[in-house]
Parts: sequence; C-alpha cells; structure tokens
Amino acid sequence: MKTLTQQLTQYAAYHRDSRNIATHFVGIPMIVLAVCILLSRPGVNLGAIHASPALAVALPCAWYYLALDRTLGLLMALLLAAGLLVGQTLAQWPTAAWLSWGLGSLVLGWAIQFVGHILEGRKPAFVDDLIGLLIGPLFVLAEALFALGWRPALRQAIEVQVGPVRHGRRAAQA
Repeated sequence: MKTLTQQLTQYAAYHRDSRNIATHFVGIPMIVLAVCILLSRPGVNLGAIHASPALAVALPCAWYYLALDRTLGLLMALLLAAGLLVGQTLAQWPTAAWLSWGLGSLVLGWAIQFVGHILEGRKPAFVDDLIGLLIGPLFVLAEALFALGWRPALRQAIEVQVGPVRHGRRAAQA
C-alpha cells in the first residue's frame, strides 16, 4: 500500500493550478454527498444504524483513510458520517426529490470538476489510476488543512516532488 505522502503526491501532480484546486473544494464534496444520497436507498434500519449501500461503501473508505493517516482518517470518517446522515435523510424523501438532489449534485459536481481540469489543462487523476476517486476527497481535506498551517513538512514533501501550486496568470501560462 502506498503511503499518505505517495498518494497525495500522485494526486497533487494533476492539481497544481489554484483554480482547479478551488473547483475541487466545491465539486468533490458535491460528488461525495451525491454518492451518499443515491446509495442510501435501499436501506434497512438496524437499531440506530441505517444499513445501506452507502454505508457499505463508506466503511471501507473510512478504514482506508485511517490506515493512511489517523488524523486525516478520523476527520474523513466524520465527514463521511455527516454525508451518510444527509443521504439517509434525503433517501426518505419522495423519489423525485431524492433523485433530484442526488443526480443534480452528482452532475453539477462533475461539471465543476471538469471545468477545473480544463483550466489546468490536465486530465483528472482517476483517468490514469482509479484510486484517484478515493484520494480526491482526502486531497481536498489535506489542502484545507495545509492552508491552516497543518503539517508543513508533508506539504513541503509533496511540493518538492510536484512543485508548488500556481496562482493567477502564472497558472494559466504554465
């Protein structure tokens, strides 16, 4: 299994334009939420737990994130739990409303993602490695935490290999 640094570095190589990263801060949460919404049907309540395909996907994802890094894994597990709660709530709505929120979020989230990659001039990371679909949400969380000063050594290790994030006109010209 690749390390956290290896996974984030591989993903970051496709995301050095600040505009692309900005689109990921919107698009990826929308996609994750859409998956939680759409996979929350069918579901069975087992006491306090809503057993659904969404839970069956979220649990191994959370486990993987925890295996990569305890802090990020715990934060991702909490975010996934919030997504599952929203998904479970919307799954109880009438079918048209449930599908509208789920499919609408999915389509809009992917559209935002692709705009970012057009701006970057690079294809999405998952085209070359499907693990990019799993690392994307972790990347967004890590980038948010980097902006807050979290783990500067990890950020530096990534930037040594793939370069710093490009901003403004420099991003468009690079």
